[in-house]
Amino acid sequence: MRRATRIALGALAVLVLAGAAGWASLDRETRGLLQALPTNRDILFWSVPQRDAAFRAMDRISLLAKWRTMHAGATPRELPAGEPLVLPIDVDAFMAGQRSANLLIVQGGKLRLERYGLGFDQHGRWTSFSVAKSFTSTLAGAAVKDGFIKSLDDKVSQYIPEMKGSAYDDVSVRQLLTMTSGVAWNEDYADPSSDVARFNNHQPEAGVDALVSYLRRLPRAAPAGERWNYSTGETNLVGVLINRATGRTLADYLEEKVWRPAGMQQDGTWLLSKSGQEISGCCIQAAARDYARFGQFILEGARAGGAAGTSILPDGWLQEATRKHADIDVPGRGYGYQWWTYDDGSYSARGIFGQGIFIDPQRQLVIVTNANWAGGARDPQALPAREEFYRTVQQAIDQEAARAAQPQQ
Repeated sequence: MRRATRIALGALAVLVLAGAAGWASLDRETRGLLQALPTNRDILFWSVPQRDAAFRAMDRISLLAKWRTMHAGATPRELPAGEPLVLPIDVDAFMAGQRSANLLIVQGGKLRLERYGLGFDQHGRWTSFSVAKSFTSTLAGAAVKDGFIKSLDDKVSQYIPEMKGSAYDDVSVRQLLTMTSGVAWNEDYADPSSDVARFNNHQPEAGVDALVSYLRRLPRAAPAGERWNYSTGETNLVGVLINRATGRTLADYLEEKVWRPAGMQQDGTWLLSKSGQEISGCCIQAAARDYARFGQFILEGARAGGAAGTSILPDGWLQEATRKHADIDVPGRGYGYQWWTYDDGSYSARGIFGQGIFIDPQRQLVIVTNANWAGGARDPQALPAREEFYRTVQQAIDQEAARAAQPQQ
């Protein structure tokens, strides 16, 4: 009995030592996620500490999620430091109110502000949520230029035959991109019975993609093209369409068309649905500076190798993608091809909980924000505060330009 006890204690000691060694081998983000491991798979209802840990480590534990990797090239694009931008506000206070993980401002191709919070830094990856929609839009444009998508006026069912006979049978690719399909969808993040909360748990018919199975059951709420309704499900369907048209995984296509041409410094990842398809309406993980590189890439016309290179997109695509196609009932605002638009010509990619890329061509400006809003997915205080911050930066740049234009005394 004593010998058996000694053997058992010895085995336990080996397990403890092995566990300690394993724990020590994990990176900081993985350890943080394990310490605050979410108790359910629904991100919308995680606690603030759980989100703090998870948003920087969504691609660390394959039991929680699977992913594919976009590999960076050997020569990253430089983001040279510029003159620090002077703002008439307390930036630290703004970041505290946003619960910011990072705040970057690139103007004129130079990094003029870079700050981090929540224990995050330039080496980590933060999840994008719906900022990924604008990456997906860019892939749609690339697929048009490459000839995989013949026309934006083609019907969705030409590329996804399983949608024939559904409400999407009358919907064009363009209407899918602008979220004007007219198909019913509820995107209420606070409602556990909304479509955005339920479709991930949908049990599909055998042999049918889970998303396609869910969406083809939805009823029509308005004629196609007549009403805008925000739908992550439809962006996910855009991703399925690109996959079918190109025969490529989205991560592989993104690596070729964006990750390497934009000069990303670090690998990125894209989470997969349970069907093994990239969740194209969500969930790219990237470093803060690489989100800024994407913004600069778009600002310069999506040209490989910089502003003088060849665009991955058709002529005129970005002008169309980033102009107002749909009214969203917000003065001065609209929606393009998976981009939020402003009447002054600027536009943005936007994700829940404070993720965003704001691009202003007139001022050669890119602002990157990643955060974990305390007030939830669409924090009613943090969201307008961020919009005000964008305007503050624009005004500061205008004032700086006006001072520079004044004759020297």
